Amino acid sequence: MERIGLRLMLGYLLVLSLILFCMMGSDKHRAKKGAWRIPEKTLFLTALLGGAIGGTAGMWCFHHKTRHWYFRYGFPLIALLQLAGIGFLAYQNRF
Repeated sequence: MERIGLRLMLGYLLVLSLILFCMMGSDKHRAKKGAWRIPEKTLFLTALLGGAIGGTAGMWCFHHKTRHWYFRYGFPLIALLQLAGIGFLAYQNRF
C-alpha cells in the first residue's frame, strides 16, 4: 500500500514537471512573438505544487527566465527540496 502512494507521488511530480516544462517553452515562444505571457506567479505556483524539476529543466533548455535571480536560484532550490522529499519517502518505504 505504501509503495502505491510513492508511485502516485512520483507520477504527480512527473505530470506537473512536464506541464511546467511545456509552460516555460510556451512562455519563451510568446516572449519572442510579443504575445500575452504566462504570469510569473503562475510559473512559481506550478513549481511549488510539484513541477520545479521540469521548470528548472525548461528554464535551462529554453534559456528562459535565466536572468532573474529568483528563477535561477528559486527553481533549482525548490526542485532539490522536492527530490529530497521523494528520497525521504522512498527511504521510509524500503522496509
